[in-house]
Amino acid sequence: MNEQININVNGKNYSVRAEQTIMQALDGLGFYIPRLCYHPKLSIEGSCRVCIVEVEGQSNYVTSCTFPISEGMKIKTNTAELRQARRDIVELIFDNHPSDCHICEMDGDCELQRLANSVGIRRRHFTGEKRLHHEGDSSSPAIIRDPDKCILCGRCVRLCHQIQGVSAIDFSGRGFQTVVTTAYDMPIKDSVCTTCGQCVNVCPTGALVEKNYTRKLFEELSNENKIKVIQIAPAVRAAIGELFGLEPGTQAEGKLVAAMRKLGFDLVFDSQFAADLTIMEEASEFLERLTGDGPLPMITSCSSAWIKYVEQFHPEMMKNVSTCKSPMSMLGALIKTYYAKKKGIDPQNILSVAVMPCTAKKEEIEREELKIDGEKMIDIVVTTREIGWMIKSAGIDFLNTEDEKFDSLLGVSSGAGTIFGVTGGVMEAALRTTYELYTGETLIDLEFSELRGFKGIKEASLEIGDKEVRVAVAHGLRNVHFLLETLKKDPLRYQYIEVMSCPGGCIGGGGQPYAGKNYIPLDEELLAKRASALYGLDRRNTIRRSHENPEIQRLYKEFLGRPLSPVSHKLLHTFYAKKSPQGIVF
Repeated sequence: MNEQININVNGKNYSVRAEQTIMQALDGLGFYIPRLCYHPKLSIEGSCRVCIVEVEGQSNYVTSCTFPISEGMKIKTNTAELRQARRDIVELIFDNHPSDCHICEMDGDCELQRLANSVGIRRRHFTGEKRLHHEGDSSSPAIIRDPDKCILCGRCVRLCHQIQGVSAIDFSGRGFQTVVTTAYDMPIKDSVCTTCGQCVNVCPTGALVEKNYTRKLFEELSNENKIKVIQIAPAVRAAIGELFGLEPGTQAEGKLVAAMRKLGFDLVFDSQFAADLTIMEEASEFLERLTGDGPLPMITSCSSAWIKYVEQFHPEMMKNVSTCKSPMSMLGALIKTYYAKKKGIDPQNILSVAVMPCTAKKEEIEREELKIDGEKMIDIVVTTREIGWMIKSAGIDFLNTEDEKFDSLLGVSSGAGTIFGVTGGVMEAALRTTYELYTGETLIDLEFSELRGFKGIKEASLEIGDKEVRVAVAHGLRNVHFLLETLKKDPLRYQYIEVMSCPGGCIGGGGQPYAGKNYIPLDEELLAKRASALYGLDRRNTIRRSHENPEIQRLYKEFLGRPLSPVSHKLLHTFYAKKSPQGIVF
């Protein structure tokens, strides 16, 4: 509906689209109203009251995020009295907040900090009783919760419920005792939390952050007795530049590789190599199911938060999940087996590190199912944010660093491996190889437009020889839930399904750079720019099919033998089981 109505803002007349809130109308006119609890992808709360405006005929200020516009409405956004009221509201929030901004992980990225500055707060005016102190929770290997920094905006609660469909956290208590916590206030590690980290992305104040392993990593980098190896996920190169002032969508692969060597790593490998390997194993597994006994549909297993989600909420679907480990875990296994053997290195002397866009990867490396002969294959996972901080802390001039290439053997990748970092990319890469493995023919059109973009659930079909393969792609766990419910009603609808836990896929992971001043968390414009960096790398790569990667071919010839071989199954595959949140296998 495009009906226009007339409103007056600060004494000037404007024509705007009807059926909007005041905030939406003012945003469209270029009037930015301060806000905290509001997020356009979440339900409206109006709880922080920071976005108040004055409307003629209303006895009190109204929250612009909740109040609808109407014909002839007269709005004031910037009177002296209104500015004072808005400042008082922010001061009351600020004065109930810890005074440790200079040592907080969100210093410089904190929305409350920026808001306090924008409304003109220069000192604390209010003293008195504060909210009840609650102990922090660092039980999870991935996420830390500090209730004292929480301003009760509810963005994390709404996101966990409305976007992810997990509802791991909610409000508890009343008045000064109100706190955002898990069910029965249990530790995060024992809750239904999937550690996807999307709550971290939307938290404005650092009440939720990833568990930081940078100090441990710096200590390990000083160990002269270790061979320091690092792998870098596809989505990291599409976002790392944002931490150094580059425009979103600027891929910084070469600079990141060079920075890792300056940081002290002996070898820099590419997780995209293992993405190609994942496609070889997963495509072969899919064809085995498609031409044999199933079970179908087969569902991808790259997203570790998705694995925990399906274990807890849809255990009846476990049989459909691919047995392939994630690319990160596959490469970790190869580093401490194939590479160590080829170079004559004792695996115990290898420090294996992964840079991931994802907080859940920190939890993944602790899983018993992913150990080989009882040993962890990856020692430390750091996020894009963490590695960016380490580069700055080490005094490395990232922007003026000359590009360098990944190390050989485990550093060559195809364009198909690159697009793993965006929703639909795993499926697109898989179809390129599945088609050619089954038919023996060359697939001419390598790009599947139906699988691109940020629609919650996408569908496509492809004739592969005598088979019609119907596929689906879902990103964001709530969309995954809807897709699985559809499957329960129509189990033959699809043969192959890709799942990404985070909105947009790994480019929107819980460990990616904060949205910054010009964007909001989950901003599809920001995600689209990151995605374009990966699609661009794919198009520029001379190898665009995983099975054409010469280093993958060499790996099978020298070590693995063939996809789904006994060696492949030991190193690259695993099995998951129904679990309680506490990790108990049923």
